[in-house]
Amino acid sequence: MAYFAPYIDDAGLHVPTYADIRDDLIDDFKKIYGDDLYLGNDSQDYQMISTFALKTYDTIQLLQIVYNNQSVKTAVGTGLSSRVKLNGLRRKTASYSTCVLTLTGVPGTTIAAGIVEDTQGKRWNLPENVNFDCEIVEITAKCQDIGAVEAPVGTITKISNPQYGWLSVTNKVPAVKGRPIETDEELRRRQALSVAIPSQNMVNSTLAGIGSVAGVSRYKVYENDTNKADENGVPGHSIAAVIEGGLDEAVAEQIYLRKGPGCGTHGTTTTIYTNSDGLKNEIRFFRPTYMEITVKVTVRRCAGYTTLVEENIKRNIALYVGRLGIGANVTTTGVLTAIAAAVDDALQPSFALQSVQIGRTDGALGVADVDIPYNAIAKSGTVTVEVV
Repeated sequence: MAYFAPYIDDAGLHVPTYADIRDDLIDDFKKIYGDDLYLGNDSQDYQMISTFALKTYDTIQLLQIVYNNQSVKTAVGTGLSSRVKLNGLRRKTASYSTCVLTLTGVPGTTIAAGIVEDTQGKRWNLPENVNFDCEIVEITAKCQDIGAVEAPVGTITKISNPQYGWLSVTNKVPAVKGRPIETDEELRRRQALSVAIPSQNMVNSTLAGIGSVAGVSRYKVYENDTNKADENGVPGHSIAAVIEGGLDEAVAEQIYLRKGPGCGTHGTTTTIYTNSDGLKNEIRFFRPTYMEITVKVTVRRCAGYTTLVEENIKRNIALYVGRLGIGANVTTTGVLTAIAAAVDDALQPSFALQSVQIGRTDGALGVADVDIPYNAIAKSGTVTVEVV
């Protein structure tokens, strides 16, 4: 192509290539100094022209980046961060791990600023002024170290700053790991959802608000607009939000601001949110429970079967279960698809599938889909591959 000046039309921004700029400069040099001017690759004049062309092309590339940063679909980095501010969004920074803790204490006791410790020596901060209205309370603690700090069930048991009336602490569920800074792709997906904040309906607005909370990974909101409780037990004219990750106070604030007037909230976690008028409001929501799933696969060995194939089957099943959302059932079809992904050559498979059995770890195995409660998440447990 011949050189042309950058321009914008209905198709977008058009810019010349480096070769177009270089060749145009060579033509201009020959017009000035004559066609007999030697401009071979080894000449000093050609090297100077190449330098000018490269600098010009670099400037045009910057023009391309500036143009792309005008749209959320093509913006990157700080340009994308600036664009999404038009939707009231801010890129999520690196977050801290959070964990729902079960505290035991004497009713009437108040923990002003509790700190607990796990078996790895990591410290976790309790919310301020935790009150024991009864002997056992559940709260969400935040790790002091930023990033993906893990805490399996039963590993947070040490009270770092003992206080009178506070007897014990433990975690009945694993911690929700923190995450690195939000990527461009993740921010674009959240921006697409965020347009529901000012319009559409209040459920979508509530979802968008919850999704903006730092540390929240998976979430779902159920609405019951009837006059009686639904099949999930959600009371009439109420919403039930199931949220993994994030601090209780930040989650409660978004629910209160988005849920709409007169709409009740349902859940086992209760947080008091004080509005701008100083009025206290009880906001209820669920922290998900985790249903561990056991899978047993029986295959017949064929040519090319190795232990690597077995590991691929296990990994694919674990990935499938781990990607399921809140209230999503574990299906036999999904497990079969995960197993099939371990086949490299469909014409000469390294194994023949004999049977698949799935079920909850605390129940019996079978071929039927495993139902997951609306406020629970499937978690991959033991996956065994039996070779016959």
